[in-house]
Amino acid sequence: MNTQIYWHTTQPSYAPLQAVPENRVYVSPLRSAAFVKSYLRFSHGKVVSDDAEAPGVEIGRAGDTYRRIRIESTFGKLTAFVTDGHLPYPYGRELTGYEVANLNETMSKAKSAGVTVLVEPYKSGNRGSAMVLFPGAMLPKFIR
Repeated sequence: MNTQIYWHTTQPSYAPLQAVPENRVYVSPLRSAAFVKSYLRFSHGKVVSDDAEAPGVEIGRAGDTYRRIRIESTFGKLTAFVTDGHLPYPYGRELTGYEVANLNETMSKAKSAGVTVLVEPYKSGNRGSAMVLFPGAMLPKFIR
């Protein structure tokens, strides 16, 4: 996982974010414990959920389950998807998720701006989600 850390020499003067972006990583079952331990040590974060049977629809494998670990720290939110690596396109290629106030409204605006919808909106648990590719972008973005 690559992480970019910013060091401000003067305090930023922009409004605080309304929602914190979510970093998304895919990790194998054999390396998940080491990854979580290492990331928690680095970030001084905490595991906010560890679902051993998260719905597979979230990784493009409806009818299947996988392990999903959510971590929060001062570096932001991180979701670790513990999988065997067999993921249908575009899953496994998105690195960031964005929370929006109204998913349907955001999707409507995104479509009119020319995004390519890779995964139509769906509901899983208490989240609505979709995946899009912005014009000129190389990596998909996850919207929830």
